[in-house]
Amino acid sequence: MHHLAEQPGRLSVTRTDADGIRVLALAGELDADNAGQLREALRIDEDDTLLTVLDLGGVTFMDSSAISVLAAARSNANAAGGWLRMAALTEPVERVIALVGLDTIIDCFPTLAEALKP
Repeated sequence: MHHLAEQPGRLSVTRTDADGIRVLALAGELDADNAGQLREALRIDEDDTLLTVLDLGGVTFMDSSAISVLAAARSNANAAGGWLRMAALTEPVERVIALVGLDTIIDCFPTLAEALKP
């Protein structure tokens, strides 16, 4: 279930779980105004799964603050014995991720279904 951002700049985060994998569907813009919200959504609680897929199909913009949050979340997941994957990147987001090389440290998949495969 996706919740579209109600206004430009707002970030919507919807969590579901699929076979022990936390799926976070994001919609809206990922920028300095909501980097804290993204960081909180990616935080690993002590009873939480260590496997996370970000469904970025609804994200229209991403800036360097979001890149920093994602890089830190990947590092935290790996340190805890888990992983972070990204799926369904929109063209503007894919361009930014490739430009900064984030796709070399976080696996990216064309679809959510592919990202959920073992």
